[in-house]
Amino acid sequence: MKQFLCALFCSGLLVSGLRAAPEPPNLIIILADDLGWSDLGCYGNTYNETPNIDRLAHDGMRFTQFYAGPVCSPTRANLQSGEDQARFGITQHIPGHRRPYAKLTDPVVASQMPLEVETFAERLRSVGYATGYFGKWHLGGKGYSPQDQGWDTAIECQGHTQPPAVTGSPEVRRTAEFLTEKAVTFIEAHKTHPFVLQVSHYAVHIPLSTTPDLLKKYQAKKPMAGYPSRPEYAGLMEELDQSVGRIVEAVDRAGLSEKTLILFVSDNGGIEHEQSGTVVTSNKPLRSEKGMLYEGGVRVPAIARWPGRVPAGSECHTPASTVDIHPTLTELGAVTHVAAQPQDGVSLAAVLRDPAAKLARENLYWHLPHYHHSTPASAIRQGNWKLIEFYETDSVELYDLSADLSESTDLAAVQPAKAKELRAALAEWCLKVHAQMPVLNPNYDPARATELAGKKGKKGKNKAEE
Repeated sequence: MKQFLCALFCSGLLVSGLRAAPEPPNLIIILADDLGWSDLGCYGNTYNETPNIDRLAHDGMRFTQFYAGPVCSPTRANLQSGEDQARFGITQHIPGHRRPYAKLTDPVVASQMPLEVETFAERLRSVGYATGYFGKWHLGGKGYSPQDQGWDTAIECQGHTQPPAVTGSPEVRRTAEFLTEKAVTFIEAHKTHPFVLQVSHYAVHIPLSTTPDLLKKYQAKKPMAGYPSRPEYAGLMEELDQSVGRIVEAVDRAGLSEKTLILFVSDNGGIEHEQSGTVVTSNKPLRSEKGMLYEGGVRVPAIARWPGRVPAGSECHTPASTVDIHPTLTELGAVTHVAAQPQDGVSLAAVLRDPAAKLARENLYWHLPHYHHSTPASAIRQGNWKLIEFYETDSVELYDLSADLSESTDLAAVQPAKAKELRAALAEWCLKVHAQMPVLNPNYDPARATELAGKKGKKGKNKAEE
């Protein structure tokens, strides 16, 4: 009898343990394009209306020190791979700017992310996840598309409107609305088993446009003091916000709230002005903009929601990065096999549970050896110290971010030992990842240094206006 009761008890524990075993979560990444650190209501903006994104922060965790690459393709590469993009030469948007008469000749940008890279979609698919990708890719053309990198269901598109040939509708559609419909359909089709979904919006990338109703709404609204308050930008922002709301609603309607991590993030800092000089947005109090290594170019808004797992209404002040998304998702998805490629990111699973958790990482790095909105440079952050090395002038700038968020006081001259230490660490990292460097340009012409290839003068711009 005792043996029977013991067996029954143990059996009960086994069954209970199996029932208590956590199910693999659904994973959703919503990637905004060129969304600045100061553009959202939950980050202090009072002109743009983003109630759905703000609610995401209210119900989850808002990151205050989250980083991306300084421009589009580099971030998308490190997000997909968990590797720093310098390892495979995507250190500028594809295909990049060229300045044939500048002081330095910058490296040629790789045309695609190598197929040998194992994306988080490929790793999650290997353990049974359905994979869906909708929107901007910007990591290579034919043969290097999302479908070639583990995304079984995928629609790739750019721009703020889509033609009938893309949407199958009789009329031109707004991109944000179209991508949202595809995402909602994907969620509903895969609600009975784990899925990973990435929605890569084109909003709020230039050239700006929005619907007539939203444009009229914001033209009638009082501007925010100290902020450009562009009606076209705010309208586009609201389209993005409506998309987030509908995706969250689809998750909740399917009964998947407590089984789903939703991560919202931008691919780089906001573009404060077009190359023509037209003002777009402001990243203040952060310095500068997209295409530069000051905080305004690389610090981005990021929010995580997972009811019951991520503390509601919490803030995380631990520095984190888009390169961390790959290891985070693969850990949460219980991927056990080890990828052959390097892993430069670290999992954020611990800070998602506890925003005060520490990460096993000492430094963050950026490598932008190109002319963009600045000259070729690299940067390192260690604790609250940040150093930027500029290759044209062979000089460095040093900032204490804890006391100087706006990077207004260069401490390199008064802290030479720290500057030397960080510069050496940055150089060591560049060698480690085989970072390509700019070299002296034999065709340097100071009078034509700002010309872009095929253009004349400072206002020359490439097709993507990146």
